[in-house]
Amino acid sequence: MSARSKARKAALDFLYEGDIRRKTAVSLLEIRKAELDYLIRDYTELLVNGVESKRSRIDEIISMRAKDWDLDRMPVVDRNILRVGAFELLWGEQIPEEVAISESVELAKTLSTEDSATYINGVLAAIREIKKDLSL
Repeated sequence: MSARSKARKAALDFLYEGDIRRKTAVSLLEIRKAELDYLIRDYTELLVNGVESKRSRIDEIISMRAKDWDLDRMPVVDRNILRVGAFELLWGEQIPEEVAISESVELAKTLSTEDSATYINGVLAAIREIKKDLSL
């Protein structure tokens, strides 16, 4: 697993925990940095901060393309994989679009279901199609 893949997984862990505990992922990341001898990659920090700072816009964009699914009804892991993928797709200047999508699909295959991976691929591909028309 590449360093960026590990960073994505770590960012997803913070976002997932934040959703479950009803805290911000940024606050959890800061606690880990301050209280523990915990290695946090720069890219993990960039993803957590980026997703949290753009969360409402990311959720709005996902909701526009998530056919037949409310964000609140999605499994927590799938919702946060979509958030990371959408952030990388829309604001990740150094990440090719195909990589943002494929990395999200791989996370879903590993941490969720095959159906989730297919669904996440479809939602992120739909977001990529409208990317140029979005005001970010």
